[in-house]
Amino acid sequence: MKRRSALGWGELVIGIALILLGILTFARPAGALTGIVFVYGIFAVITGIADIAFYIKMERHTGFGPAISLVTGILSVLAGILLLLNPGAGGWALVFLFPIWFIAHCISRLSHLTIVRLTAGTGYYYFTMIANILGLVLGFMMLFRPLLSFFSVTYLIGFYLILMGIDHIVVAVSGTGLRR
Repeated sequence: MKRRSALGWGELVIGIALILLGILTFARPAGALTGIVFVYGIFAVITGIADIAFYIKMERHTGFGPAISLVTGILSVLAGILLLLNPGAGGWALVFLFPIWFIAHCISRLSHLTIVRLTAGTGYYYFTMIANILGLVLGFMMLFRPLLSFFSVTYLIGFYLILMGIDHIVVAVSGTGLRR
């Protein structure tokens, strides 16, 4: 019998990278908007691919997949490609597109809560629920107040990245990120 590590290494690496990126965003807010747009584009593409993979995996195992995961995955990949192809305009695009992506991603994560409760337990369920509800509030704040969003987007992004990094680390340590 093959032994598996109780640690999801991929989730752990992504979690640490997200936390470091969030801290970097707080440390250099003025330069973060233009200097890290490229990195945000890469993470948007990776997140989108993960959402699409989740949809495919659920479709294969249950016969139906959460369509919201497919839609948000496609939106994430498209937003990421936009940021990668035009990083100069990416700062302005983040002010308008990031809140939409933020909201869509949080809705997608909230739609997975029943599966999270079954596989990871109630502690991680409540953490995920609270983190993504906060993400929804931040997303709507950015969407309805674009000027405020323009000046505070780096702090909001940093806060969200740190939350999502913690989320990935919890998944890695709990063992729910492992393949069955």
